[in-house]
Amino acid sequence: MLESRKQVILFFFFTIGIIYISRLFYIQILDPKYKSFEVTNAIKREIEVPLRGQIYDRNGKLLVQNREVYNMYVTPREVEDLDTTRFCRVFNITRGYFDSTMNDAISYSKNRASLFLRQLSKEEFARVADAMVNFKGFSFEQSFFRTYPGHTLANALGYIAEIPKETYDNQETPYYRKGDYIGLTGIEKEYENELRGTRGIKFKLMDVHGADKGSYENGKFDTTAVVGSDLYSSIDMELQQLADSLFQGKVGSIVAIEPKTGEILVMGSYPTYDPNLLSGKAFSENYLNLIKDPDKPTFNRAISSFYRPGSTFKLVQAVVGQQQGVIDPRTSFIGSYSPMGCHGHGNHHMANLNNAVQFSCNPYFYNVFRKIINNSEHDSPFLAAREGLDRWHNMVGRFGFGRKLGIDLPGEKSQLLPDIALYDKYYGENGWKFSNIYSVSIGEGEVATDVLKLANMAAILANKGYYITPHLIKGIGSENSGVRKELLEVHQTGVQPQHFSAIYDGMQRVIEAGTARRAYIEDIPILGKTGTSQNRKGPDHGIFIAFAPRENPQIAIAAVVENGIWGGSSAGPICSLIIEKFIKGKIERRAFAEQVKNTRFVTVAASKAAR
Repeated sequence: MLESRKQVILFFFFTIGIIYISRLFYIQILDPKYKSFEVTNAIKREIEVPLRGQIYDRNGKLLVQNREVYNMYVTPREVEDLDTTRFCRVFNITRGYFDSTMNDAISYSKNRASLFLRQLSKEEFARVADAMVNFKGFSFEQSFFRTYPGHTLANALGYIAEIPKETYDNQETPYYRKGDYIGLTGIEKEYENELRGTRGIKFKLMDVHGADKGSYENGKFDTTAVVGSDLYSSIDMELQQLADSLFQGKVGSIVAIEPKTGEILVMGSYPTYDPNLLSGKAFSENYLNLIKDPDKPTFNRAISSFYRPGSTFKLVQAVVGQQQGVIDPRTSFIGSYSPMGCHGHGNHHMANLNNAVQFSCNPYFYNVFRKIINNSEHDSPFLAAREGLDRWHNMVGRFGFGRKLGIDLPGEKSQLLPDIALYDKYYGENGWKFSNIYSVSIGEGEVATDVLKLANMAAILANKGYYITPHLIKGIGSENSGVRKELLEVHQTGVQPQHFSAIYDGMQRVIEAGTARRAYIEDIPILGKTGTSQNRKGPDHGIFIAFAPRENPQIAIAAVVENGIWGGSSAGPICSLIIEKFIKGKIERRAFAEQVKNTRFVTVAASKAAR
């Protein structure tokens, strides 16, 4: 029995061996598919890099496009009999560059292609193409670099650059090669997966001399590159360029939104730079110059700045106070105590809500906030303040303050909206009351925001109580499709529409006979509010928010001019010209526009440079 089982096992293994040997014989001797290997020693895998998707403005104008170039790669193992001196002369490089780049390639991998020269133009490629037969181991790939026809929107668009080592090493799914380009900031980063497309792969047979013997298996295993998806933005390029010109000689930011859709029309951060500086061979030199600039042109003030909202925040206090039932449009605070002085307008500006809005009355809104915070049954002012602040924080947070709005850009900050935990940290639990926090009533103290949130507040006022997530891209692949669902989400503040309508008269009088008369346009009813944001490092910042027209609003806007002091004279005129251009399609107040362009405000950085 045991001997019989042994013979069965031996027969089984012998049979398997015969099958393998027969198969190998067929593959190596009989199969015509492999006979070509008699003169072949490699199957070369070539990557076909697709063109990156382009980016358009809302009117179909190109914001970002591609320019064709060629990159040279080297596979160190394949380099043979190289005349280094001739090679350097043909490609106009130094021996030092050749040695260092080759050593880097060898350190990376002797068997894998590594980037050697980047971005040769069509003309440069044509000049050297015939010489490549003498340089084994080197090959070209068609590539591209980005160009920016509008020379604008640098911080929002972002830039692409060579993939950082950490990003390369941490790829979850291997896709990028060493030296590949990837979106590092702005829209280029946020929509990297959509823009980059899908790579193609071609397999080629190469003989022992490195000559191309054609495609492997007639291209059976090849895949075709798929061009990246084009992006259709909500930006109005002409409007954006106008904002750039109006902010010459100024530091700050501006954001304009279409209230009904949440689509961003303008997003400017200043000083800005030509995005073409960070594209092409001079990237490194230009990048170093930009990050050394004391006014930080690469910093996106629109979504990452830290400004106190100043008196613009009074509008939020006004509608929240009404919603909570502690005030109504007729509420008067004439004769009420306030540690805050007004602007010399007299007591009649405390007679009702619209008067207070028109003249930005500090004592009035001090008392509004006092009523909101002390709206409690607690006898203890400490317990009342905790309850009142918690209720206030929840309502104001629904306006987007103290949180990220979810814009389709990396780098957005939450900023600051005070809550119980913050004041407990400052003063201890039950160690604070209204008298410790009243500066928040006029948008100072422990509240901070950015320009995007201010523009979003203007959109909420225009919509009478809701906003749609502000976003820059309204179409992926086609003009009106593919946008992320979360960017179309409607956010309700919970404040009833009539409470917004109740302050409209006051906001319109701000423009017509209040603190922003320089923003007045005769035939466009603008509703707005000015603000001054306290600044410890120099002159205060000027703020302005607005929407227009009053009925069926088409644009909501906010601007901050650093060191501009008064929002009505610094930021207001800029916003009014943007409104005029958007609604009328042209600027009729040309002399006024030139005056605004030529107005300068001294920044802290400029002051230091002067000394």
